[in-house]
Amino acid sequence: MNLLKLSWKYLAAKPFATLLSTILVALGVSLTSILFLLNKQFQDRLYKNIDEIDLVVSAKGSPLQMILSSVYHIDAPTGNIPLKESYVVTKNPYVEKAIPLALGDSYDGFRIVGTDHQYIEHFGAEIETGRLIEQDLEVVIGARAAKKLGLKLGATFYGSHGLVKDGGHVHETYAYEVVGILKETNLVLDQLILTNVSTVWRMHEDHDHGAEGHNHDSDAHDHGDHDHTAHDHGEDKHAAHDHGDHDHAAHDHGEDKHAAHDHGDHDHAAHDHGEHKHDAHDHGDHDHAAHDHGEHDHAAHDHGEHKHDGHDHAGHNHDGHDHAGHVHKKTKALPPISKEGKEVTAYLVQYKKDSDGNTSMRATVEAPMLIDDNSEDFGYAKPAIELQRLLEMTGVGMDFLSALAFIIILISAFSMFISLYSSLKERRYEMALMRVMGASPAKLFIMIIMEGILVAIAGLLLGMIISHLGMEIMASHLEETYKYTFSGWIFLKEEFFLTLGALLIGFFAAIIPAIQAYRVDISETLSNA
Repeated sequence: MNLLKLSWKYLAAKPFATLLSTILVALGVSLTSILFLLNKQFQDRLYKNIDEIDLVVSAKGSPLQMILSSVYHIDAPTGNIPLKESYVVTKNPYVEKAIPLALGDSYDGFRIVGTDHQYIEHFGAEIETGRLIEQDLEVVIGARAAKKLGLKLGATFYGSHGLVKDGGHVHETYAYEVVGILKETNLVLDQLILTNVSTVWRMHEDHDHGAEGHNHDSDAHDHGDHDHTAHDHGEDKHAAHDHGDHDHAAHDHGEDKHAAHDHGDHDHAAHDHGEHKHDAHDHGDHDHAAHDHGEHDHAAHDHGEHKHDGHDHAGHNHDGHDHAGHVHKKTKALPPISKEGKEVTAYLVQYKKDSDGNTSMRATVEAPMLIDDNSEDFGYAKPAIELQRLLEMTGVGMDFLSALAFIIILISAFSMFISLYSSLKERRYEMALMRVMGASPAKLFIMIIMEGILVAIAGLLLGMIISHLGMEIMASHLEETYKYTFSGWIFLKEEFFLTLGALLIGFFAAIIPAIQAYRVDISETLSNA
């Protein structure tokens, strides 16, 4: 007598009751399983990203916001902090490492982060193709960002102001160039576009210049008298071609408004010509006829002979001073950018270790105190503490869902019990006949138990399929929202215990009907049939 086959046939004979019990088990299992998958992957990603980061220093604000913006890159920063005051972090005697972050731009929804090589080294990331950043306007891209954006080595693109997709002003003056792509790390690094801090400064200096420096009133260009006293050409070397104090009263531009080319207090950092000799400008006699600015003719200012470190001005249209097409892609033409008045968004801080290689307890106490004592602008947050708070806040929802899953599983067990118990009453005569034909009470007991376990196994398998398939479907949405890679095709040790739990539920749901089957009185049952 094949008990397994017999048990299956009994279940198939009651399809509605069997299906209902199976679905209830599947719902409970799938909900519990998907919670395990979400919780495990979330916590792994969250804790791995704060590994060895003891403190985040940024502008004063919400500590949780500091962590979300500077560590996880899923929120806006609390603000910027002055670079000139950063010594309280970088020169702090209890700080082993302070990694600068400069935020503010993005490309197609992926953040551009100004930092240094410490950031990549800290997370143990490796270059898959290309190399690390060596100069301004170069970027190294995380694996997922490169894949989603379709960027390859040598590709160029323009960043935009803001941290959201299609967010703000596009920085069209300078183009980034991809010089490296990182291997996948399953960390937030995979979602980032990394450059150096000075590139971020340069981008925003250009942005500020565009907003303020390009208001070029024609009155400032009134050269009616053409006073050349401002053109002091006693020395023929125009070191750095400095227009900062250059009196443009000498440049009669007629009605030519240079809205795009402000010479007032324009720094001309991008036009630094070093020891730029104006051999083409014979200023000994300084022929005024050649300097006829009525039509703003720059024939006498022939820049064709001027070598600007690879930045050729021969095609530079001075009639309209159109800078829209004046795009710098190579930093060789760019001078070092001044740090005066510059800011960074945050520092990721690692404390010094004690003699045992553990984080120094003294550093944990003293480092934040030194920051408090020396700067009123700086705030800080401890990632481990803030992450624990975050998990506690989200844990309420997780606990509720876990309780709901547990209740569903209990309901499925009760449904299974009712189904088996009610069918047992209908099958008492059949069981008495089985006893007459030689089946022992133990076999009847095992048969009923097997029915409960078969329903549990069917529900378990269906629930696992639903949870893992559902997780895989949700993964793309979760990646877009939280910037982490999720997968439904991983199996956790917790699911092993979930399997045992489902089997136990099937067993206990069938135990009472099985005991009753074991105790069937053959003579009484057949006499009442």
